[in-house]
Amino acid sequence: MTEYDFIVVGAGSAGCVLANRLSENGRFSVLLLEAGGTDRRFWLTVPIGYGKAFYDSAVNWMYMTEPDPGLNGRPSYWPRGKVLGGSSAINAMIFVRGHATDFDGWAAMGNPGWGWNDVLPYFRKLESNDRGASDLRGGDGPLAIETKTADVHPLCRHFIAAGAEIGLARNDDFNGPALEGVGIYQITTKGGMRMSAARAYLRPAQSRANLTIETRALAEKILFSGRRASGVRYRQGGRVREARARYEVILSAGAINSPQLLQLSGLGPGALLQRLGIPVVAAAEGIGRHLQDHLCIDYMFRSKVPTLNDQLSPLSGRLRYGLQYLLARTGPLSLGINHAGGFMRSREDLAVPDMQLFFSPMSYSKAPPGTRPLMKPDPFSGFVLAAQPTRPESRGHLEIRSSDPLAPPAIHPNYLATDRDRKDMIAASRMVRRFTQTSALSSIIAAEIEPGPSVLSDEALLEDCRNRAGTVFHPVSTCRMGPDPAVDVVDAALKVYGVEGLRVADASIFPTLTTGNTNAPAIMTGEKAADLILADHR
Repeated sequence: MTEYDFIVVGAGSAGCVLANRLSENGRFSVLLLEAGGTDRRFWLTVPIGYGKAFYDSAVNWMYMTEPDPGLNGRPSYWPRGKVLGGSSAINAMIFVRGHATDFDGWAAMGNPGWGWNDVLPYFRKLESNDRGASDLRGGDGPLAIETKTADVHPLCRHFIAAGAEIGLARNDDFNGPALEGVGIYQITTKGGMRMSAARAYLRPAQSRANLTIETRALAEKILFSGRRASGVRYRQGGRVREARARYEVILSAGAINSPQLLQLSGLGPGALLQRLGIPVVAAAEGIGRHLQDHLCIDYMFRSKVPTLNDQLSPLSGRLRYGLQYLLARTGPLSLGINHAGGFMRSREDLAVPDMQLFFSPMSYSKAPPGTRPLMKPDPFSGFVLAAQPTRPESRGHLEIRSSDPLAPPAIHPNYLATDRDRKDMIAASRMVRRFTQTSALSSIIAAEIEPGPSVLSDEALLEDCRNRAGTVFHPVSTCRMGPDPAVDVVDAALKVYGVEGLRVADASIFPTLTTGNTNAPAIMTGEKAADLILADHR
C-alpha cells in the first residue's frame, strides 16, 4: 500500500488541473488515477480526429442511456473520455465560458464564491488566448486558445451573413464583453494540434517527483475510516491495489463516473444501496440526481456550392489535406467540425441568449455507435446547421445497476419532460428555418435533406425533435453543489456532505448548465478547487 497527501480520481478536464496545481509548490505528494491510457495517439492530436475517437472504445466509455420517453423511446449515445485528458481529449474543442448570469445564478442558489466576478480570475488564469490578455481574457495560462478565422471554410461567410439579415451582430469573441451574436468559434488547439487538459496541465507536471500518474487504473471504491475518506481501491493490470490519502480524496471522474464511484462506495440513495447490498456509509439522495444535458436538433442540407465534403470525401482530397496538415499543421484537419455558430434569444423579451447555434460546412450521415468512425463526409456537397436551447428545465438521473465497477450505470436523461423544454425545441427548429430563409443561405441551399420541407407545424417539428434530436455531450449536476445536504451533494467548498476528507471537482458539481459548451467551466472548476484545497492545507 502506498500513501499520498492527495489522491485525485480521474485525469479529465478538472483532474489534470488538480494534479498540476496541488503538486506545483512541491510540498504535497499527489496520486492521479486514470482508468484509460495515454493520450499520445495521432488521432487525439489531430483536431478533426474527433471523428475517430467518437466510436473508439480504447479512449471512450461509449455510454448508452436508457430508452427515453421524451425521445420516443430512443436511447442516446454518450461518448465520454477514458484517457488522459478525459473528454477534453475527444471533444469538439469549442471554448466557451458561458454567460456571466450563469455563474451569478450559481451564487444566488446558495453557493458563495461562485459568482461571475469570483470565477473570472480563474478563467483568465487557465487560458493563453492567442489575441493576448485583457480584463476578460488570459494571456499566459496553460490552456492555449486559438482563433481560426483564416482557416475556416468560406461557407461560414454565408452563415454569418444570414445572421446579419435576421438582426444578429457579428461576434468575434464569444468570451469577450458580449455572448450574443454569430461568428467563428475559438478552439482549444495550439500550433494546429489539440490542446487537451492533459497536454496543457499534465505535460508540464509529469516529471515532478511528488506527482504519480497511474493509467489504466480503474477506481473501484473509496475507502473510509469511519466517515472519513482514507484512500482508494483500484484495479490495474488485473491486480487490486490500494492507496491511502493523508489529507483528501478528490473525485474528478466526470458527471457519470463521479456519482457512480460514490454510489459504489456507499454514498447515495439509501434504498438503492441497500437493494444492491452495498453497505451505506452516508445516505445521500442527491448523488446521481439533478442530471442536466443540452439537447440539439440538426438540420442537414444539400449545397449548391462546394463544401468540406468536396474536399474531404474523395481519397485524393484526404491525401492532399492530410499532407498539408503533416507539413504545416494547417488546413481542414487543423479544425473541429463546427467552424462557426453563435448565441441568440428566441424571444425579444429575454434578457440573455437562450439558444446556441452550430454551423458545420460538412455533413455526415451518422451510423449506429461502433459501426464506423465519423471521418468520411457524405459524397455530395452538404452542410449542417443546428440549434440547442441552453437552459433546459428537465432533470434526469443515473444510478448503478450492481456493485460491479465495470457495469455501466443506468442513465435516464429525461429529455423534453417539461412544457417549456418542448416549446424551446420547437423554437430552436424554427430558428434554423429562419436562417435558411435568408438570401445568404437560401441562395446556396439545393435541398433540405433532414427533416425535409414537409415538416412545418409545431406538432411536426416537436415530433421530429423526438425522433432525431440528440445530446451535445454536456451532462452536468449529478453531484450538485448547493447549501442543502438533503438534496445537494457538495457545499461551496466542494466538500461532500456527510463525510470528511472527500471532495468532488468536475462538471458534476455544476448547479445548472452553463450557456454553451461545458469544457471551459469544467477546467475553471479544477482551478478554483485547487485553490480551495490548498487554502485548507496551508
